[in-house]
Amino acid sequence: MREGREVGPVGLLLWCGVLLGVSFPLGKVAAEAGVSPVMWALLVSLGASLSLMPFLAAKGLLRLPRGKMLRYVVISGMVSFAGINLMIFGLVPKVGAGQVGMMFALSPVATLAASLLFGMKAPNALGIAGIIVGLVGALMVAFGRGGVEGTLIWSLVALSIPVVLAAGNVYRSLDWPAGAHPMALAFWAHLVAVVSLIAVQFARGEGVSFEAIQRVPGAAMVQLVAAALTFPAYFKLQKTGGPVLLSQIGYIAAALGLLSAVVLLGERYGPVSWIGAGITAVGIAMTIAAQTGWRVNIQGWFPIGRLTRAKLFSRRELERAPQQGYLLSARRQAVLKLLRQA
Repeated sequence: MREGREVGPVGLLLWCGVLLGVSFPLGKVAAEAGVSPVMWALLVSLGASLSLMPFLAAKGLLRLPRGKMLRYVVISGMVSFAGINLMIFGLVPKVGAGQVGMMFALSPVATLAASLLFGMKAPNALGIAGIIVGLVGALMVAFGRGGVEGTLIWSLVALSIPVVLAAGNVYRSLDWPAGAHPMALAFWAHLVAVVSLIAVQFARGEGVSFEAIQRVPGAAMVQLVAAALTFPAYFKLQKTGGPVLLSQIGYIAAALGLLSAVVLLGERYGPVSWIGAGITAVGIAMTIAAQTGWRVNIQGWFPIGRLTRAKLFSRRELERAPQQGYLLSARRQAVLKLLRQA
């Protein structure tokens, strides 16, 4: 993908969400063909790293990571790529592509909570409202589904997806190496994921074989292209939009995953799920509106006079600001200290 200065956070959000949503039905197609979750996750990271190599070589950015950058790509590769892709492709055959996709739609709330905990910038009132509306829609889809095979235990395991996503989103913003190019970080993080997944295959005594992947050449090619186009934009969105905005690709990916699972894979969902999908779409629209400059004046919702309202809110802000600022700063410094010691 071009470095594209003209592509803003909203464009990157839509780009990443759509491409990520393609992975859910492709993962189910691969599973039905007998491809293991480890090998399909390996294919994703392999596609991302190989596509980035020529660009980095041409720009002179293909240098071995050291120090903070090395720590960053190792943790990011292990958690956000190798780990989360194993969870996705392992759970899709158990609970359905649409269900796993909707677990991604829960990640914005988890990421928002973690971001506030570590003193990071939160979205405005409209953005927070959009996250909440999207959450309501996602829960309606998750609990209103019908006809998707799965068990309670696997559904509960799937609930760990947004927690892992939130941890990765917040970590990548907190520990971003100064001066590092987003595409270089994407390349090395996926290369770490490739090495990790190969190690998993050998630990299982299976080795690396692409024989099963050859049964679904079309799906494999689409997955490779999607991975190649996703992750340069993904890291750029991480840098420009922050973890909370980045996490909201989950809403877009979930909506696309749900639609494609029904149209292409024959999964069936009840009317409650479709209403929830519509509510999720409203949440996405609110989030985009907030990112493009809309503002909601929450103070205007209170039935009190303008002067009284101004006194109340200004007094509250004055009283709370020093304590909040100190606590948030202390939390963030504690996290960074732990990361440096790791």
